[in-house]
Amino acid sequence: MAATPRTEFAQAIRAIASERGLDPDVILDTIKQAIVAAYKKDAKEEGVELEELFYDVELDSVTGEARIFSWAEGEEDKKKDVTPPGFGRIAAQTAKQVIHQKIREAEKGAIMGEYEERVGGLISGMILRFDGPDVRVDLGRTEGIMPADERVPNERLNPNQRMSFLLKEIQETLRGKRLVLSRSDALFVQKLFEREVPEMSSGSVEVKAIAREAGVRTKMAVFSNQSGVDPVGSCVGQKGVRVQAVTNELGGERVDIIPWNEDTAEFIKGALAPAEGLSVKLDKKTETAEVTAPEDQLSLAIGKDGQNARLAAKLTGWRIEVKSADGEVADPEKVVTAEEETEEEESTEKEVKEKKIEKTEVNIADEKIEENTEEDVQQGENSENSEETKDSVEDESSGEGDSKS
Repeated sequence: MAATPRTEFAQAIRAIASERGLDPDVILDTIKQAIVAAYKKDAKEEGVELEELFYDVELDSVTGEARIFSWAEGEEDKKKDVTPPGFGRIAAQTAKQVIHQKIREAEKGAIMGEYEERVGGLISGMILRFDGPDVRVDLGRTEGIMPADERVPNERLNPNQRMSFLLKEIQETLRGKRLVLSRSDALFVQKLFEREVPEMSSGSVEVKAIAREAGVRTKMAVFSNQSGVDPVGSCVGQKGVRVQAVTNELGGERVDIIPWNEDTAEFIKGALAPAEGLSVKLDKKTETAEVTAPEDQLSLAIGKDGQNARLAAKLTGWRIEVKSADGEVADPEKVVTAEEETEEEESTEKEVKEKKIEKTEVNIADEKIEENTEEDVQQGENSENSEETKDSVEDESSGEGDSKS
């Protein structure tokens, strides 16, 4: 096999292909397009009328020598060599610009082709800057964008902060393709568990359903298709190390892991955890589940602002109505949860302490006023006594003077 000559042109092509991660044939095609564009521009500047012709370039991949051919429609066998004796400076500059542009487009296409295979998976990136409500993320070879509706509402982001994201999709825009990232999607939580739980990666544990209110709470139903494998225990991990890793990535968001059950009633009971002692009555026509909860479990079943029941409905796909033992439908806005009770108790204790402090300050102020009043009275009495004493002394002295006379 004959060795390929190492010319300057061939080495430059290989260097560009290696640096940009492109196929050398793609670069050669790009150069051909640039040469045709430069020829057309140069011909127009010289006043040459370009008819509706077809152009092609024969490019030597070793020496870089190029020849331009043109032909009319249907006369491809009558190609004519129209290579000018030399390209002008403007034409050469045009060729250079087109080459750079085409190489950038080819490079971007190769990068997007690489990321198309990773759509729906996790990707690591660094917060680059804030573009209004959107966030620009540096992914290494390219940038991604996390729109405002894909952010967690109560999550605080800082520049140069490295985080994990869900590569949700690749959108077509007027400026080309862009990578859309997300941290609020329920699939993001699922992918975090797949990263932390080997049983999910192997396929022995599956996520059957997941519902999420980003930044607050997530419910996930898991199922094991292998005997002897506990799906919930696999996700929790020893001493909760696996679920804790996911929770830390989510900024402390609560995650409820529920065993999947084909029995809809039992599945709804599990979805309303941590409430216990529930009874479920199903209406399959309207897909409504009437859940009766004991008085001490009513607030747990509904959750704060109806959050627990709402997530359970999303998880199961059924409309859930929670009733008390006496048959009255509970209003989520009127049900006080254990968390709200704790908050109310803390606020009450705080108000009581503040009132005690205010009362103490008032008493101290009153005591000071009384002390000041007593001092003023005593000073007044002393001043009166001193004046009386002074008058009596003056009377005595005047009396003595009279007796002497």
